[in-house]
Amino acid sequence: MAMETPRKPAKAGGKDVVGKAGAKAPRPGTVRTESSARKQSAPLPVPKTAVPRAPGGGVTGAPPVLLAGGNPRIAKGEGNGPVQAYIAAMPGWKRDLGRRLDALIERAVPGVHKAVKWNSPLYGIEGEGWFLGIHCFTKYVKVAFFRGMSLNPVPPGESRSKDTRYLNLREDEPFDEKQFLDWVRQASRLPGERM
Repeated sequence: MAMETPRKPAKAGGKDVVGKAGAKAPRPGTVRTESSARKQSAPLPVPKTAVPRAPGGGVTGAPPVLLAGGNPRIAKGEGNGPVQAYIAAMPGWKRDLGRRLDALIERAVPGVHKAVKWNSPLYGIEGEGWFLGIHCFTKYVKVAFFRGMSLNPVPPGESRSKDTRYLNLREDEPFDEKQFLDWVRQASRLPGERM
């Protein structure tokens, strides 16, 4: 009768296969290494939940997410829908100001092209670039005239950009609609900013 020789541990990739107590037995024909056992016991990533989106790119039924300074986080998109989603998400008194600014811009430039990029509404002439942008900050709403140095009179807010000028609108300060309309009309006739 032939004598049985003891079996040596199986080797995989030059390492002895070590079993763990309570670990599942490998399928027949597979070799389980210590590293594969560790990988198998690692927690699986949690899938992100899909968030329903409105036709304009905003989130439906979910409260708006506000970034630093209270600026709404709105999905990038072209057209009036994303801009209206941004305005609806503006916090407090800024929402009414956003509606007012949007209406004034539409009155000054009928058929104005709109989009949201970098969490800011942009206004321009289709195919000609952007002449104005809006952005929320903690205590004010900033209107950026991208060719503001060419406006008469020049808007009061300075910029690091040689062409851009700002108009910062605060809750308790008067707002000169007539001057704003004039600036918007002037800005819309200048070469737009390509973004």
